[in-house]
Amino acid sequence: MAEVEVAECRFPAHDDLGEEEHHAKEPAMSLLHLPALLTTAFNEFAWWLDRRRRHRLPIIFLGMLLARGTRTCTSWFRPAGITDTFRPAYTTINAVGRKFNSMAVTALSTVEPLLDTKRLTVAIDDTPTPRYGPKVEGCGIHHNPTPGPAGQKFFYGHAWVTIAAIVRHQEWDTIALPLQAQLYIRNDDITKLPPERQRPFQTKLELAIKQLRWLKSWVDDRYAERWVLVDGGYSNKTFLSPAQSEGWVVVGRLRKDAALWSVPEPKRPGQRGPAATYGKARLSLARRAGQKGGWEQVECVQYGDKVTKKIKTFEATWRPAGGRIRVVLIAEERGWVAFFCTKVTATATEILESAADRGAIEQTFRDVKAVWGAGQQQVRNVQSNEACFNMNVWMYSVVEAWAWQQEEECLSDRSDSPWDREPRRPSHNDKRKALQREVLQSEIEAGLSGRPTKERIRALAERLLDLAA
Repeated sequence: MAEVEVAECRFPAHDDLGEEEHHAKEPAMSLLHLPALLTTAFNEFAWWLDRRRRHRLPIIFLGMLLARGTRTCTSWFRPAGITDTFRPAYTTINAVGRKFNSMAVTALSTVEPLLDTKRLTVAIDDTPTPRYGPKVEGCGIHHNPTPGPAGQKFFYGHAWVTIAAIVRHQEWDTIALPLQAQLYIRNDDITKLPPERQRPFQTKLELAIKQLRWLKSWVDDRYAERWVLVDGGYSNKTFLSPAQSEGWVVVGRLRKDAALWSVPEPKRPGQRGPAATYGKARLSLARRAGQKGGWEQVECVQYGDKVTKKIKTFEATWRPAGGRIRVVLIAEERGWVAFFCTKVTATATEILESAADRGAIEQTFRDVKAVWGAGQQQVRNVQSNEACFNMNVWMYSVVEAWAWQQEEECLSDRSDSPWDREPRRPSHNDKRKALQREVLQSEIEAGLSGRPTKERIRALAERLLDLAA
């Protein structure tokens, strides 16, 4: 991991500012009242930027934490005290868009203490953020993964390929902590980008492989195994072959009509030539699932509960995976489903639990959009859009890392709701609000320390009223 010098976030001297910023009023905002984890993470993110802009990024992150309502960039600026310097603040966000691939290392270092020390597990999936307006760069027409009641098969906006670290909390079960997101732009839409922001076309699968290679370069020697969990859209040769060559074990969903073959016979003594990779007998998943015999009961933990599943497991060969895979058939109430793992020695329990863990990234997507307002920032530049989405997913991971060791009673205060006694784990919004309370309480205590003057009390009261109104 790159070593980053972390220091108190201070604003630069007047001579360090750019020409545009000489006459702008800097926000009088201190980060001393933030928890240590946030101060460290915000400063590490800012370290990647040019010294003329890095002092603003922690303040923008603080504004994101305290923002309310529609999460436009200006809603970030107001609680951060950014007024006259709003144009340089937009420039800082744009600078993040040019460096987010490197800055994601800070997100990794922030969540790394929460990861399994032996097996690194990540999930990759894509998610949409609908946008409007012909001037928003990188937008296009994409298939809608969640059509909803209206049944809309397509949407206009952005599509984000996201990689997230999978962690298991002792009480809150599985959580997906996003590390970075790559914007997928259709080939037809790339030509619409300005010449200075042109880029080569990359499919979603190629972006996913790019993320795995980026992550491997930082964690290659620190984990005995690296697993990646994907859905059926990534279960093909374009993704599986390079992922396996990079040393990743892939767990994903199999199509019911997948072209599986038997395991080849071992070489006979004296037989010439290489050993066969694929068997000669075609295997039918539907036929295997329809047979009454061969089913067994296994116990596993899924979605926080210990459950018993009726399964069949066997080895097969599959050309997209380049050889042998472990197949698990699961009998559910609405029919059977099939999963695979490129590690043949993996147990059925490991595969079942990993397949369920992949669902955590779907919950993360919902929280990033509902709690942090990803996609609401109303910026047009493609780099600014990439910056805003990644800043939202980083804030999600930072807040989860902060809440990891917190007591549940501190995160989910229901004292004003005596009718709500249903036991459940704290939501991400609960954790964000708890962090807001801690930050504001520290700010109030700092403002009232010593012998506060009327001016200090009045300034503090006005700030709290602005945040509350």
